[in-house]
Parts: sequence; structure tokens; C-alpha cells
Amino acid sequence: MTSSFSAWFWSDRFWLPENVTWADLEHPPPGQEYPRVGHVLYALPLSVGVFLVRLLFERLVAKPCAHILQIQAGVPRQAQPNAVLERLYLSKTCPDTRQLEGLSKQLDWDVRKIQRWFRIRRNQDRPSTQTKFCESMWRFTFYLGIFIYAIRHLWVSPWMWDTRICWHKFPFQPLSPGQYTHYVAELAFYWSLMFSQFTDIKRKDFMIMLVHHLATIILITFSYANNMLRAGTLVMCVHDASDIFLEAAKLANYAKYQKLCDGMFVLFSVVFFLTRLVIYPFWIVNSVLFESWEIAGPYQSWWLFNGLLLVLQALHIIWFYLIARIAIKAIFKGKVSKDDRSDIESSSDEEINSSCSKSPAVTLNTKGSSHTGNLNGETHDH
Repeated sequence: MTSSFSAWFWSDRFWLPENVTWADLEHPPPGQEYPRVGHVLYALPLSVGVFLVRLLFERLVAKPCAHILQIQAGVPRQAQPNAVLERLYLSKTCPDTRQLEGLSKQLDWDVRKIQRWFRIRRNQDRPSTQTKFCESMWRFTFYLGIFIYAIRHLWVSPWMWDTRICWHKFPFQPLSPGQYTHYVAELAFYWSLMFSQFTDIKRKDFMIMLVHHLATIILITFSYANNMLRAGTLVMCVHDASDIFLEAAKLANYAKYQKLCDGMFVLFSVVFFLTRLVIYPFWIVNSVLFESWEIAGPYQSWWLFNGLLLVLQALHIIWFYLIARIAIKAIFKGKVSKDDRSDIESSSDEEINSSCSKSPAVTLNTKGSSHTGNLNGETHDH
């Protein structure tokens, strides 16, 4: 049954161009190698290594940097022990009006006092600025490193300058060590993100990001399997470029360098526009959609991949509109605005009264297939 499912799922007619079979790709010319699905399995154990490297990096590099910048872990104020409120908190961190009134009668507490208890209790579970700084510094380092690595190898690749070469002799294109390293590194990173999401800062879009990471892993795996590596490395490189500046803006925000934060966010907006609204559609999508049709011809999975790329482009347009609104505020008002995914709650009485009823602010998802980004939150994201 397993073999029949595998044969159906990896159908030659679906994944490969006409008159090409998986068997054809199993016998490359001497000295060359074609991608195989089994290759990407190495990303799973490697993702554990990536996660361990991240823990060491945050402890040995990011934390000392945070101390230098005087970003302290801080000790949150402890809520007064109360079994009744604690029991409700475990099921609902923000009780509604009816529950507040019931608790007020049961405990003989003022409603405002109960609201204050829940606010303090929520803040106990919120990560410190130092923790968020360490997370962002790790992602900044990875995005910067993988982008430099990708550019180094793509710069000498002829298909970076002439995208038609992406489809010459497709799918009989040899796998280079640089392509394999790039793919496995990205795949291991997103596997580690999906695993670490259960231990990282908990945010409101947990399920969305979980689905996002899974979709990213599937897209990377499938594009590797049917040897779309040349176009795939271009897509990943383009998406990594803007995330470097977003993480840099968040680091500046945590360090309280507001002008640097604003400048980095404006720079992020510019790079996002150039990479995802200019280079991505007019260079990469144009090649996958039109040049591949002309050279290799369409096939069933071709429609799937192009559909996903076009959906991603539509999301880029929506995201850039939201990003531009924040960038304009940074330019004319001098401060980047925060959004609904912020991990820090205000202690003002006004926010205590309204913290559970505010309408959501702007949420930016900057990764394709992406990442969600805000200056107090997290970026995940291709």
C-alpha cells in the first residue's frame, strides 16, 4: 500500500515534463549528479544541529552583545498568588466582562484590581527584551550569512544574468555543491524554526506561522525534487535580502536606538520593494512563467508552482502596502509604529481597561510562502 501511494504521489506525469521519467534522472553523466528526494532528508538531523548552534550563539554571542548594549533580562513583577484567578488564567488569559464581574463577587475584589492581576500575570509570561534581542540577532546572522553565501555562488552563475539558462536542458541539469548547500541550509533552518516555535516566544499568529513553515518546507523540498534549483536559489536569495534589514531594525529597536531603527525600517521597505515588487515578478516569475513555457514547455506541476508564485506576488503587494504605511510614519513622524504582535503590554490604566477589546493594528508578514515581521515580534520567513 505504501509503495502504491508513493508511485501515485511521485507520478512522472505530474512532476516532470513530457517524455521524462524519474528513472532518467537516476543515471546522470559521469562526474555529475542530479537532485534526488532522498538528499533533502539530511536536512532533518542538520536542523537539530542548527537549533543547538542557535542556543550556543544566543548564549555566547547574542547575550554578551545585549549586555554591552545594556539590554537587561529584567525580572517581571510577580502577581499575587490566587488559586481561583490562576485556574481561570490557564484557560483564558483575558477574561470577559461577565467573568470579571463574577470573579469580583466571588473574591470580593474590585474589577480593576482583577484586571490588574491578569495584566501582571500576562507580563510574567512575556519574554524579556533581552530574549527577543537574542532571537532577532540569531535570525539576522543567519539571513546575512546565507544571503552572502547565495550571492557568492549566484554571482558566477550564468543563469543569474540570463534567466533563460535556468531552463536549458531542464530537468537534466547537474547539481552543484553550492546549490545543494544552499538548499539544505535553508531547509534545515526552517525545520529548526518549526520545531523551536514551540519553545520560542509565543505569539498570536502561532498557527499561521506553523502552517507557513510547513508550506515553506514543502515548496523547498518539491522544487529540489524536480530540479528547479536554479530558479529556486534565485527565489530564496531575493526573499532573504529584505529580512536582513528587518531584523537589523528590530535589533536597533530593542537597543533603543530609535533613529537607527527608523532608518533601517525605511531601508527595509526600499529593499522589500526592489526585491519583491521589481526583481521577483519581472525577473524570476517572468522566467518561470514565460521562458520555461517557451524552452521546457508546461506540465502538471508547472501549473502548481507558477500558481503558488503568483499567489505569493499578490501577497507581496498587500504586505508592501502595509509596510509602506509604517515607513511613511517613520519618515514624517519620526518613529516606527508598533503592531498587534507586540510582546510588551503597557501598564497604563487606559490600556488595562481596553487591552482585551482593542482592534488589531497592522500585522506585517514579510516572507513569502514569509515570514511575519514587526519590530517587537518575530520574522519567519520564504
